[in-house]
Amino acid sequence: MKTLLQLIVLSVAVALAPLAAADAFDDELLVLQENWAQVQYQAPDKEKADAFERLHEQAVAMAKRYPQRAEPLVWDGIILSTWAGAKGGLGALSLVKQARAALESSLAIDDLALQGSAYTSLGSLYYQVPGWPIAFGDDDKAEKLLKKALAINPDGIDPNFFYADFLKEQGRDEQALKYFRHADAAQPRPDRPIADQGRHQDIRRKLEELNG
Repeated sequence: MKTLLQLIVLSVAVALAPLAAADAFDDELLVLQENWAQVQYQAPDKEKADAFERLHEQAVAMAKRYPQRAEPLVWDGIILSTWAGAKGGLGALSLVKQARAALESSLAIDDLALQGSAYTSLGSLYYQVPGWPIAFGDDDKAEKLLKKALAINPDGIDPNFFYADFLKEQGRDEQALKYFRHADAAQPRPDRPIADQGRHQDIRRKLEELNG
């Protein structure tokens, strides 16, 4: 028969197990996010495609280990999208289709994961890829998705940046300026300094284009 002390220790261990699992998940996700930022903003262009391919493999493996979590699928979509951008050409079309599938799968699990980041990434795909018959680009869908992202995270740097970029592509420059400036004023994310620095550089480049 277990003693009272043994029962207490056992109950504490059982209670802490989910917390430990959550910490492990968060740590692994943070590593994936930071690795993406390093590749996107610091790696030489000639190395990016191969690096994104390795990150995609990591994201897929993580998604398989955590099938009830949307976050790895969101990041797989982001990685595939940026891999497509690094690869370019017709070979990128299959990657953007995979990215769309990953993001849509994440939305089916939890559309609020990562403050609605799947809506941001999916919306950016819809306005950046070609339309039918080459791909699935659709400006109306893009705007709806980007507005959903902003409704969930109105002050986030990424939803404001991508909606601003969409508006710029549509020739709606005054509105674009408003959202670029709002993105530039976003609160820093302490756990994502490289991504923040890189995104602010993107914003300044876009502002120079609009003001030039």
